[in-house]
Amino acid sequence: MLCIPILVQSQNPLNDRDMTINKKDNDPGTYFIERSDREWQNLLDPDQYHILREAGTERPFTGKYHNTKEAGIFFSAASGQPLFYSDTKFDSGCGWPSFFETITPDAVFYRTDKSYGMIRTEVIDAASGSHLGHLFDDGPPPTGLRYCMNSAAMIFVPIGAEQPDIVREYMKKHANEAEINAVSAILNRK
Repeated sequence: MLCIPILVQSQNPLNDRDMTINKKDNDPGTYFIERSDREWQNLLDPDQYHILREAGTERPFTGKYHNTKEAGIFFSAASGQPLFYSDTKFDSGCGWPSFFETITPDAVFYRTDKSYGMIRTEVIDAASGSHLGHLFDDGPPPTGLRYCMNSAAMIFVPIGAEQPDIVREYMKKHANEAEINAVSAILNRK
């Protein structure tokens, strides 16, 4: 219940609160997975396209991963890049899947988001520059961070499950050694 009034307040254009955290903009503006707008539209469903490519947001408590408690890994729905271990997910009460740490330090980039009359830290996947959500400094230990993500921006793969094509393709063509080690350590458990 507390999230909805906060959400309404935070989207008030008259609210100029600075919600940035101690993460510097590091978005390079170019990515190793680049597609035309038409290709993105063909690859993603309309909700995914709106969130990932137009920086949209799903309504709180509506995303398919909001209550996911199963063990596994969350990947970018745009690129197949690994993003978060399930054991870094926590219930923040805000209505979106929240994590306190990325799977590898270079899994995401950050950029300043000045929409809705406030300043926030936007989180994008490092592989394609696709919008995932926002980062806040009100998370639990050990990081104190809350990566507030959109379910539609991610694909969840439980331990022991087969990886979807987009994940297999990313892991084969683009994954670095840290990502390969992180994914194989978890998903290959039975």
